[in-house]
Amino acid sequence: MIFNKLKLTGIIKYSFILLICTFFYGCYKDKGNYSIHIPNEPIVQGLDTVYEVRVGDSLIIKPKITGVELSNLSYEWQISAPEAIDPEANHYSGATLRLAFGLGANRYKVRFTISDLSNNMKYFHDFYIQGITEFSRGSLVLSNDKGVSKLTFIKPDNSILPNIYEIINNEVLPSEPLHIIYANHSIANTPLAYWYIGKHGGVRMTLEELKKEKVKPGTLKENFFLPPENIDVGDLQMYEQGVLLGVINGKFYGGATSTWNQSNTYGMFGTPADGNYVLAPQFIITKVQNDHFITAYESNKRQFVRVNLYGGAMYFGTQYSTVGREVFDPTNVKMDLMQMVQINSTDIYAYMKDDAGKIYELKFKTDFMREFKFEALQKKLFSHSEWIHADTKMVASRVGYIYIAYQDKVFRYNPLNEQVQELQMAFKSTVTLLKLDESEDTLIVGAGGSLYYLAVQVGKNGELVKKIDGIPGDLVDITWRK
Repeated sequence: MIFNKLKLTGIIKYSFILLICTFFYGCYKDKGNYSIHIPNEPIVQGLDTVYEVRVGDSLIIKPKITGVELSNLSYEWQISAPEAIDPEANHYSGATLRLAFGLGANRYKVRFTISDLSNNMKYFHDFYIQGITEFSRGSLVLSNDKGVSKLTFIKPDNSILPNIYEIINNEVLPSEPLHIIYANHSIANTPLAYWYIGKHGGVRMTLEELKKEKVKPGTLKENFFLPPENIDVGDLQMYEQGVLLGVINGKFYGGATSTWNQSNTYGMFGTPADGNYVLAPQFIITKVQNDHFITAYESNKRQFVRVNLYGGAMYFGTQYSTVGREVFDPTNVKMDLMQMVQINSTDIYAYMKDDAGKIYELKFKTDFMREFKFEALQKKLFSHSEWIHADTKMVASRVGYIYIAYQDKVFRYNPLNEQVQELQMAFKSTVTLLKLDESEDTLIVGAGGSLYYLAVQVGKNGELVKKIDGIPGDLVDITWRK
């Protein structure tokens, strides 16, 4: 009985192996017996990746199709518009897309589908339509007109639209203006909003219409998950992920980045960086490769401190090693911070006032990401102490110059050799705004209701490129979209 079972088992195994071998042999023998016909694919020419169209204007997209028999083709266009009540209203047919663009000033994904009726093949081509308005390109200028904060829009042709926020929103901005900020997620290349920032409040505006936000936080107070009773802004800057970072009520806040950048809670403030500290308004965001850290100043203890962005903002105080303590002790400076700038993510220059009223220039470097080090490089009396106060306008260039405004003049200062050169442009009023464009070949100066664009590239000393007049009040800040 046992023998019969073993014999039967052996026969089954042999038969199974024989079956497998026969199968693979048949497949091998059959290899190459099939004739595969790949149909010709329609060739699409003249279809861009992004089309800009002004809201309310006509849009015509007419790609050229070749490579197949055109009489066998049919065409469909589907615009993805989540806000549309009837999705089919954005469905079109035909080889040419023709429409009066009635959607909003947003970016819409479009799928162009080509169907070959002779073989039921479908071919898909995706692109985008960007709705724009008259505010999609141009500059936005913030000014203080006798105590009232105002915005002026400058069109690409240099014509101006003054008091634009009041006209569109039928309300005035909070007083004591500090900044107008273009919030752009530069990593994802996603424009988000405009932020007006005042000393005790702020407003978030839509990019294309300059309307106060209704869906996302529309005010600075609404941008807090748990808003403080009072808001006292020291300084706020835009982080590359499109959120605000900075000093409010002496504490360091960072906007939330842990969610989708189109979420209503993206960029909102949680609790500040925990710690026993009161920060001066000025701070430096340093980028090293893909990492960022903050160099700030504690006002009460009069010491430079470290803040890191580990998911959220974290305060580490003086948890760093010091090189060059004989030059000055960053943990015990014994002076008040007036201004601070950084050159090309390396040297930081801080302008400090001691108890006797003397102004000192401190030079140092910080590495709060890898070595957690503060390197003191220089301490000296600043030879132009009259330039420096809490509201001094100064901006540093990547090549090492610092531009400083004093009364109705602007100076180019080289801190390495202390060389000073007055820019040749004469201003009739006190300079209240200094800003470099992206190339740093142009210095933008605001004085007396006018914007001056000055050439400051190599070989230039502030020659006038263009001037824009008619902006109400004293200019405070400027931002732009190109």
